[in-house]
Amino acid sequence: MTDRTAHKAYRIEDLAHRTRTTVRTIRAYQDRGLLPRPNRQGRANLYSEAHVTRLHQIAHLLDRGYTLASIKELLDAWDTGRGLGGVLGLVTEVEGPWTDERPDRITRAELDARFGGTPDDDAVAEAVELGVLEPIDGDPDAFLVPSPQELSVAVELHAAGVPLSAISSHLRELRGQVEHIAARFLEFTTEYVFARYLEDPAHRTDAHAAEAASLVRRLRPLAQQTVDAELARAMRVLATHHLRSHLGTQEPPEPPEQHSGTRYVPLPAETITAVEALVGRDHVSEFVRLSAEREVRARALDALYPPGPDGTEVDESP
Repeated sequence: MTDRTAHKAYRIEDLAHRTRTTVRTIRAYQDRGLLPRPNRQGRANLYSEAHVTRLHQIAHLLDRGYTLASIKELLDAWDTGRGLGGVLGLVTEVEGPWTDERPDRITRAELDARFGGTPDDDAVAEAVELGVLEPIDGDPDAFLVPSPQELSVAVELHAAGVPLSAISSHLRELRGQVEHIAARFLEFTTEYVFARYLEDPAHRTDAHAAEAASLVRRLRPLAQQTVDAELARAMRVLATHHLRSHLGTQEPPEPPEQHSGTRYVPLPAETITAVEALVGRDHVSEFVRLSAEREVRARALDALYPPGPDGTEVDESP
């Protein structure tokens, strides 16, 4: 059966209407080499379904944030059979969801109820600004929740007594730090894993793009797993130290930092505080060690040369 649309022809005005663009834009794409020239039939310029497909591809890439120069490179690769399909597959993999969490929907009444029942328009506006909540077109009384887990954390913190303004401030600070971690992870993986796909023209084929997309799927969970493990370690160490300092006891050093032949003795918190004030936190261990060694040497000398009955040293030299 023949596809009737395969041979359908459009004048430029009809093409613009069909693809929801403008005549001016179509001509600009032609001038930039993004769009093939039309077929000339008599005095008319006619466009085909191939032009419709190409305009849809351009619009799709523009929506993804590509510049016209980058789009031309991708389309040139497609035209010469060098793998636009694979590249777009890689783009789809990277731009897809990086979590298994599913967005949820919540009404304004449900939102107010979860935060104590008192409406707070300022807090809602700030949550929308942060992207914790997203307005839903046509429904002013409901929101999309991209991360239900993040919203649940805010609910629990508020129930524990943390003001909403403090929660928002904390999220802003945390987001900046996490984005820094994400940037470093991307730099690391790009340098050691993906550089060859991005920089070497020989690796810009459909097969190599599919290989890179597979690597993205494999490496995607590693950043979160690493952050989870390191956050758990840091929370345990810092929370223990914080609690013990408030209870007036000194936290012993972490077992992994112990060395062969080293023993640890708990000291009163006020002693450590006094030593820190005297020599600085970084020199506490060395100060205690040297002080103890000096006291041991002094007592050894006392044992060898005990003082006389009146407290004066006895001269036992011949």
